[in-house]
Amino acid sequence: MVKDPDQRVRRAIELVFERFASLGTISKVLKSLLEDGASLPRFRYGGPQHGELLWCRPTTMSIHGFLSNPAYAGAFVYGRRQSVRDGTKGRVTKPMEEWSAIHHDVYPAYISWEEFLANKERLRQNGYRIAENTRGAPRSGPALLSGLAVCGYCGRRMSVVYGGSKGRGGYVCTALPSTHGARSCLYAPRVNTDEAVVEAFFEAIRPAELDLLEETLEAQSADRERLLRHHQDNIKAARYEARLAEKRYRSVDPENRLVAGELEEGWETALRALAEAEEAARRFERERPRTDSLDPALRAQLSDLGGRLPELWYSGRLSAEHKKELLRSLIRRTVLSRPQSDSTEIRIVWISGAISTLSVSQPLRRVRDLSNYEGMIEKIIALVAEGYPDAQIARRLTEEGFRAARSKEGIPRGFVADVRRQHGVSSVFETLRSREKLEGRWTVRGLAKELEV
Repeated sequence: MVKDPDQRVRRAIELVFERFASLGTISKVLKSLLEDGASLPRFRYGGPQHGELLWCRPTTMSIHGFLSNPAYAGAFVYGRRQSVRDGTKGRVTKPMEEWSAIHHDVYPAYISWEEFLANKERLRQNGYRIAENTRGAPRSGPALLSGLAVCGYCGRRMSVVYGGSKGRGGYVCTALPSTHGARSCLYAPRVNTDEAVVEAFFEAIRPAELDLLEETLEAQSADRERLLRHHQDNIKAARYEARLAEKRYRSVDPENRLVAGELEEGWETALRALAEAEEAARRFERERPRTDSLDPALRAQLSDLGGRLPELWYSGRLSAEHKKELLRSLIRRTVLSRPQSDSTEIRIVWISGAISTLSVSQPLRRVRDLSNYEGMIEKIIALVAEGYPDAQIARRLTEEGFRAARSKEGIPRGFVADVRRQHGVSSVFETLRSREKLEGRWTVRGLAKELEV
């Protein structure tokens, strides 16, 4: 068994694996190949073109076929699928541990067996089957924990909902509503939750000195060279087909118009294909210029990306997909729960297996939903009775950890005044102002009443 002797075929197959290694999802690989004008080989079985190698437009199925076939990792396997006669499916794919046979190093490999397993796991993680506890591929949308958030009560992966004028939304567990028609067991607002996880991520990478930009430029340059070779291979193949069509046309008797006309049309088709391949190559070089190495001064400034990442994170230059990819580089999942109505507990499971536990406050619609509402009211009434003014009571409650329903700054003075009025308690100022004498001396109110002025 040998690889296809056509270098164009081998390079196209290698391009698929290299793109998936850098992009991580089939949809992104497909989009990049289509944007670059690349085509993929396909060996035709059956039909009028049986036994021919065709060059086709990339599809998700063709890319998935390369990534999921163990033969490209050099392995012969048997028993990947089995027939099912229950009236629902003809054949189903079995898990790897149930395959009948796996023999390594049978075929010349494009990737190692370890890379094949890693690709297989990444394809599984990119899926959306909740039962497998997958993370899903990073997608657009401001919710940074999409795919990472797991319900702390039932263990299922949580979905993202957006609402409100600012699209804040949150994370909701839809497992019970979808399977049993029951109420959701958890809703966690996105406000403060994402921020707490991001801060923990910054702390985790702060000691590390990241130097990713130079590697990215080198990878882009290598990827450009591979694609340039791919376009050059397309031109060579198209030029060969054009010469072959011309040779066939010139070898026939011009008087035999039935044959000559067909061969002339084939020659014109081959020439058009050659022109399209050359134009695709020129367009690629125009749209994808060569990437130069990083300027040494700029490289020195960015050598410690770990320390500069927070500034870059909030600069607006990173997309939501980039931020999610960065979080997933260290975080395996985040387990959310709400032990109290006004707080969310976050357990971050790092890729090392370590677990960090955070607790963040969440805004509420009603102040009565605060977990310590009753204790706070009792505290306000007691402090008023001791003679403290509203502003001082609000400041003292904030220092002791109390907060309002929607305010992040603590207890506002107006809230204390509202609580006092609701309970029919006058403030110290109002109490003193209503008296006629204080410590044996007239107040302004008392003296005015006494003098009737």
